[in-house]
Amino acid sequence: MCGPKWAGCLEMTTALRKTPLNQAHRAMGAKMVEFGGWDMPVEYPRTGGLIAEHKAVRATVGMFDVSHMGDVRVSGRSPGAARAAVEHITMNDVSRLAIGQAQYSAMLYPEGTFVDDLIVHRLGEDDFFLVINAGTREKDVAWISENTKGFDCEVADLSDTYTQLAIQGPRAADVLTKLGYADTNSLRSYWFGHGTLCDMSDVLIARTGYTGEDGFEIYIPADIETSEDVWRRTLESGREFGILPCGLGARNTLRLEARLPLYGHEISQDINVWEAGLDRFCRMEKGEFVGRAALQRQRSRVTRRLVGLEMTDRGIARDGYLCANEAGDVIGSVTSGSPSPTLGKSIALAYLPPEFAALGTVVHVEIRGQRLKARVVPTPFYRRPRREESGDAK
Repeated sequence: MCGPKWAGCLEMTTALRKTPLNQAHRAMGAKMVEFGGWDMPVEYPRTGGLIAEHKAVRATVGMFDVSHMGDVRVSGRSPGAARAAVEHITMNDVSRLAIGQAQYSAMLYPEGTFVDDLIVHRLGEDDFFLVINAGTREKDVAWISENTKGFDCEVADLSDTYTQLAIQGPRAADVLTKLGYADTNSLRSYWFGHGTLCDMSDVLIARTGYTGEDGFEIYIPADIETSEDVWRRTLESGREFGILPCGLGARNTLRLEARLPLYGHEISQDINVWEAGLDRFCRMEKGEFVGRAALQRQRSRVTRRLVGLEMTDRGIARDGYLCANEAGDVIGSVTSGSPSPTLGKSIALAYLPPEFAALGTVVHVEIRGQRLKARVVPTPFYRRPRREESGDAK
């Protein structure tokens, strides 16, 4: 128990982790919140706040600090060992990747439920770079290390090595070009390369994202001076395009419109691949991987499905709200919900029984003691115009 002698123990045990850009966010007047043990910006009120940030990404360009994400490198000590290890711990097929290509995938428990989703980058013939989520970072690293022990490969946690910035939106490529990256036009969606950026050579740049827009993730050294310099120069280079710094709030509404899952909401240790509707990224035909046997058994016994909802009565379906049928019986719950800044409607994702998953089905969402109507609609709620297609995009 903490007493006078241990006056600092509470602060030490509850201290939030900070990215190298923490002071830069605070200097810009960001509203900071706790997220997965990190002190992160949720929005920047001085430059318009969440709605303005969301619309900037849809219309022009926005920049996110995503340095809290985890980075793990898996490299082989003997030929093919890393590839075999990554095949074992992920559900997509890494043998389909060329060097310089990335894919969306997930790591599963033996029960077929989610350890986490991730992006797998193939750095070399037997060298892979895994980008994992912030809230599950330590758990993921431990799980990867434990489940690759049977392979002759090295697992390196590089999470604190990089400051990671996501530059997203229709003018993202223009910003990268102004920052000195010469291969913007030739880098395809879900591919990556190394190039010069902000006078630094050999910067890892991936054309991926979590917003439903074209965009890039850049990886730079994690020291404060370099991080703040690139952050500042990116904002300066993007000024003519209307770039805005963006926080977790806009990141959430953007990914919801694009139907991109969030761990602890649409995917978790209690939800399997078929239920989440992510089976297009699950290559059952590739052979054994952790969770495959359970998925094989579960395939014909799906009791709930993730669906999109649009409120038809006036109300906002929030995370955790219950869904009911006409008789008032609870049939499911909302995993993520918010007003959509792009569509001007209240939208949500929810798990419902298969018999309620057909498009047009009316369900009721319990909001502050009232049962308000919503209908099942197609997802993603938003799809960007002339989207560059990629079979492995998230």
